[in-house]
Order: sequence, then structure tokens, then C-alpha cells
Amino acid sequence: MKKIKITQIKSGIDRSERQKKTLVALGLNKLHATREVEATPQILGMVNKVSHLVKVEEVK
Repeated sequence: MKKIKITQIKSGIDRSERQKKTLVALGLNKLHATREVEATPQILGMVNKVSHLVKVEEVK
């Protein structure tokens, strides 16, 4: 399975509780925090819900 690198680029402040919890579930708790995760359908769904707050890159 391929890996992706997720970086939080916008704050979770003044967002819905659901979006805040999605960021925490992805392991992003600070601005510019980065995580490398497997690109499973569940992770991609969470990334899609907060796509306006994160930047996604493929890891080679």
C-alpha cells in the first residue's frame, strides 16, 4: 500500500467539532504538524473531509 504525507496548513480553531476530531484522529494537533500514513480508504476519507486544512503529498 502506498504512503502519503499529511501536513496541517490551517488552524482547526473556529471549525466544527467533527473537523477538529478528524484532525486529531489523523494525528495532527499543531499547525505545520506532519504525519506519514498508509493510504487506506478510511484515511483518504478523513483527508477528504478536512482537505481545506491539510496538504497531502505522495511518499516515494
